[in-house]
Amino acid sequence: MATLTKEQILRYSRHLIMPEVGVEGQEKLVQAKILLIGAGGLGSPLGLYLAAAGVGELGIVDFDVVDFTNLQRQIIHRTEDVGRLKVESAKERIHAVNPDVVVKTFNLRLTSEHVMELIKPYDVVIDGTDNFVTRYLVNDACVFLRKPNIYGSIFRFDGQATVFYPFKGPCYRCLYPEPPPPGMVPSCAEGGVLGVLPGIIGVIQATEAIKLIIGQGEPLIGRLLLYNALKMTFREVKLRRDLGCPVCGDQPTITTLIDYEQFCGIRGHEPEASAGQYDVNPEEAKALLEHNPKVVILDVREPHEYEIVHLEGSKLIPLSELPLRANELDTADTILVHCHHGPRSQQAVKILERFGFKKLKHLHGGIDAWAAEVDPELPRY
Repeated sequence: MATLTKEQILRYSRHLIMPEVGVEGQEKLVQAKILLIGAGGLGSPLGLYLAAAGVGELGIVDFDVVDFTNLQRQIIHRTEDVGRLKVESAKERIHAVNPDVVVKTFNLRLTSEHVMELIKPYDVVIDGTDNFVTRYLVNDACVFLRKPNIYGSIFRFDGQATVFYPFKGPCYRCLYPEPPPPGMVPSCAEGGVLGVLPGIIGVIQATEAIKLIIGQGEPLIGRLLLYNALKMTFREVKLRRDLGCPVCGDQPTITTLIDYEQFCGIRGHEPEASAGQYDVNPEEAKALLEHNPKVVILDVREPHEYEIVHLEGSKLIPLSELPLRANELDTADTILVHCHHGPRSQQAVKILERFGFKKLKHLHGGIDAWAAEVDPELPRY
């Protein structure tokens, strides 16, 4: 194992004087390779703190670019980074913190075709993603490669974290055997997230990674840590490995990577309305409204979203209230349904279909697409 340089001894001196870390532990960190899946809210504190701690190599996987809406919580990116690839922005900031860290960037969307080769060289994988397709994909790959997978998730004021260590404890499928139906769990873009929340959960994930690398403490294996920012409480739920788990159980039925989009119902199981039957793009919607000013604009977002921005003359009925308030609408009217980006309004169209509404139009991309393509004066969120 490499010996620390004089500069490294000074840089990591506050680690070295801790007996639980010491020179041996710091050398383990310098030699460690950690793969970060996602360079967003959770990936931001992970990248910065693991770099500062002296982790030798960080791999960063992300296919997105920096957006203004990211800056409220994704502190690894700056205002001037808007429009840049997240992996490049993150790499630059990490090197500003610690130029000794080797940063390998992977500007791609993880798929079954390359995930195994990507993960294989790394000691620890940290899942900072926000979608079920990637979570199941990363979980299964880590089980097959026997790599520890440090999991975290955030939503509004709540976060959770645990360590999925293959065959030493449960895996993600033991906790969530089946993904929820598409559209049932809103994303942060739909439901919001407290800006500081990913900092807390990301730092917990980083702490667990360091503990695994140096071999100290009690990792969150078999323990799910739940955090509520509004109440400022932490509580712990015990997790057990499911002996019947299809991936990590005693007699696994899934032994190779599968089609995770199909498994999560993303492809081939969308609501019929998403197939384009009712879809109109913003320009088509604009022409529709100009041609027929009596079109009813139905907004199925929440009241606090309506206060941020809304289309003039639109009627607000939140999706959760629509089944009870559909009688407020007339089946003879042409109804243009929209939400923020589209998923909730797709569900709304299906609900209205069941009530006998036929003259339906669905604004593809929601009010966000309208603001981007038709009325740039409208605020976006």
